[in-house]
Amino acid sequence: MTSAPRILLIVGGGIAAYKSCELVRLIRKNGASVTCVLTEGGTHFVTPMTLAALSENPVHTTLWDLKNEVEMGHIQLSRQADLVVVCPATADLMARMAAGIADDLATTLLLATDKPVLAAPAMNVRMWQHAATQRNVATLRESGVTVLDPDEGAMACGEFGPGRLPEPEAIWRAIADALGQSAPAAATGPLSGRHVLVTAGPTHEPIDPVRYIANRSSGKQGFAIAAAAAAAGARVTLVSGPVHLPTPPGVTRVDVETAREMAAAVDAALPADVAVMVAAVADWRTADSAGQKLKKDGSGKVPPLALTENPDILATLCRSDRRPPLVVGFAAETEKVIAHAQAKLARKGADWIVANDVSGDVMGGTLNAVHIVSTGRVESLPEMPKEQVAAALVQRIADALA
Repeated sequence: MTSAPRILLIVGGGIAAYKSCELVRLIRKNGASVTCVLTEGGTHFVTPMTLAALSENPVHTTLWDLKNEVEMGHIQLSRQADLVVVCPATADLMARMAAGIADDLATTLLLATDKPVLAAPAMNVRMWQHAATQRNVATLRESGVTVLDPDEGAMACGEFGPGRLPEPEAIWRAIADALGQSAPAAATGPLSGRHVLVTAGPTHEPIDPVRYIANRSSGKQGFAIAAAAAAAGARVTLVSGPVHLPTPPGVTRVDVETAREMAAAVDAALPADVAVMVAAVADWRTADSAGQKLKKDGSGKVPPLALTENPDILATLCRSDRRPPLVVGFAAETEKVIAHAQAKLARKGADWIVANDVSGDVMGGTLNAVHIVSTGRVESLPEMPKEQVAAALVQRIADALA
């Protein structure tokens, strides 16, 4: 764009509305102008005066303001912006958007606009996962609305799961993408200008068309690290095995299935400033996967499976002439956690090994307790949500690169 982008920000009525203040600050910091529309619900969490002071523009709250309608009609307001952003987009607001309801200023503007619309959802985990909300999200996306995936984590209501509003930095990056900016101008933070490569999830090694060898990884820790790195300003490439997780905002995701596919994707993603190899890659695959489903023949004989070793992605990366300056491996152990991690550190050639005890419910769970093992040093972190583990690790990565 040749002129400064103009954003129309609709602030919905949820506890996450307070983050809209930081989003306004980021929008203006990066050279765009912003005009705010505050819903009735939103006024219970932030005030028009706060948003007006931050945006340095009048804040609109009602469809029935005669002065505002004379000076700037709501139709004109809906068309002047380059992008309409709804943040937070509550379950109720998205339901009314999907149904085409126009019973207040916000929904009337959304129905009248001819500009792109981006929505950043925030709500209770059960509300987000409810079939009605998912139908509404699908309807909005089919209609051309960009609906971001919410973050996963602890919520104000005390529950845990997907539904948290993405961090303002991540929302800004999505805004920059929607505006067609070649680089997210708000990629400020301790990892700004860095490329972070993350692997996550399991690999599936086919035995036949319906069976496979795999590890029990859910991908949650790797996805949390990718999200934290993006929030810290990094350009993030996430190479993921088969998982059912939303892509973190601002992250480029590459989906793979097998270890060999993951190895190729990692190589294609280089160069990088740091590689965080979280994926639980299957150590072995079948030497020859069957083209058809293996069947029982009634004899009681079990067909033999000839296994062969998969590529060692971490060791290969550490030996590569394109090795990132910082390589972090992960070790999922069930005994002698630190000793095995120290041996893996020496064997693979990584800079750090992040080790954890997975003999409980860590794989698939929401909590983790890790040990960051480097040459001559072990730092043990207490058990905490995986998002906090990710934030702690990303901070240490930023310090190391600095």
